[in-house]
Amino acid sequence: MQCSHHHISDDRCIFAFGPSNSAVEKAEPGALIAFTTLDCFSNQITTEDQCVTGIDFSRINPATGPVAVDGAVRGDALQVKVLEIVPETRGTIVTIPDAGILGAETKKSTTRICQVKEGSVHFGEITLPARPMIGVIGVACDEETSCGNPGRHGGNLDTTLIGAGATLYLPVFHDGGLLALGDVHAVMGDGEACVAACEVPAEVTVRVGLCKGRAPAWPVLETDDAFSILVSDEDLAHAFEEGFAYAVRALAKANELSWEDAYMLASLVADAGVSQLVNPRKTIRVRIPKSVMTITALLEAMHHDA
Repeated sequence: MQCSHHHISDDRCIFAFGPSNSAVEKAEPGALIAFTTLDCFSNQITTEDQCVTGIDFSRINPATGPVAVDGAVRGDALQVKVLEIVPETRGTIVTIPDAGILGAETKKSTTRICQVKEGSVHFGEITLPARPMIGVIGVACDEETSCGNPGRHGGNLDTTLIGAGATLYLPVFHDGGLLALGDVHAVMGDGEACVAACEVPAEVTVRVGLCKGRAPAWPVLETDDAFSILVSDEDLAHAFEEGFAYAVRALAKANELSWEDAYMLASLVADAGVSQLVNPRKTIRVRIPKSVMTITALLEAMHHDA
């Protein structure tokens, strides 16, 4: 039996995740969904003569969707496998006064247009390997949250690992989950230092699934060799504390260890990383290799009732 294939166009988008979201389409578990996305500026910038300070900021960070997944209810985990990301050929990066990790030193708004072609991003005379990734991906949450802000629901996670081949597990808060995504980057460094990456419109194809009764407290990302717990908070130290608390709990469950032994194992195998430093809430990740972890143990340890 073939799975259905859905296409969601970029004129069907949201600018906040929350209880007011309503589905533009429904899909069953196992379905393929192709999302056509605008860039984070809603494609408002087309030349280097334009400054980001002159655009309509109410249209920042659109997420295409949302799509309801049949059978998804509060307490489930929505599984999103990223199959393909095809960026358009023109990307945009900007600086904004008082924004980014060096905001106090950023005195003017600047725009650069990058060509994206044949697997490369051309930043002036510098050529970089393209690494397409999804910046904003999430589900409807209980409080209206701008697409520019990350949280337990996902949102503006700006995590370089959310690319083709990765699988993201998101907690479901409302019937159908209501998945939406956008803010694709052709390339970005961890931290997203200047508050923007190579921002591109794109076509993103995913396959959706469900893990019944396994909603994680925070988004979980699965890559070829590891799982990463993605925590967002205004305080980086608190975010890392939260991420490692769940990592230790999961290591204990997966390996039948005491908390103390799991804590020591975390010190040997778990890696701390920063996804982004510039959104209202910063996002960190705690990476655990698959050699000592299973997705079942991780989701069980992170389930909100655990």
